[in-house]
Amino acid sequence: MPITILALPLRDAQPMSQAPVAADGEAALVARASSGDVAAFELLYRHTAGRVFALCLRMSGDRIRAGELTHEVFVRAWERLGQYRGESAFTTWMHRLAVNLVLERFRSDRRREARVTLVEDEATDHAVQSAFDPAAADVLDRVDLERAVAQLPPNAREVFVLHDIEGYRHEEIAERMHLAQGTVRAHLHRARKLLMGMLQR
Repeated sequence: MPITILALPLRDAQPMSQAPVAADGEAALVARASSGDVAAFELLYRHTAGRVFALCLRMSGDRIRAGELTHEVFVRAWERLGQYRGESAFTTWMHRLAVNLVLERFRSDRRREARVTLVEDEATDHAVQSAFDPAAADVLDRVDLERAVAQLPPNAREVFVLHDIEGYRHEEIAERMHLAQGTVRAHLHRARKLLMGMLQR
């Protein structure tokens, strides 16, 4: 059943408080939504939209683009609900769907972009990782992390978000972004170096 996109404010999606859904209730909602129940899908949307928007915002660095990407993620989710097997939490499935779609869109937007190759600097990498340690509140107090990340070049931002914020491994990022692991490491190094420069201003 095609979706016109419901009556939901997907294009204007903003971070929102997550509507709590019990695990067993989540499975029932997915089953109902898979059968075309728009109200059930709306509840799933309200349960996951804030996280999806936050991920899209971190990866795109632009609120308008993040809203558009969030909209696309939920259109794709509606179309692919039948593929959800319940082997992981629905929020996990949505997270993977969002990451894959965002990277797919970025690849199509930048097919001709040259890959950046940088020499690794482990000392700088370690210093930046330490700066983003939750315990380093005094450093974080001096910078708006979201704004700083948004200023990174696109490839560097995507790799930084996936690795240092979302916890993906180098090989996973390389596979998802269709890049060599060395290129992923180079983008990560560049992101950390640029962020360190912002922190030291």
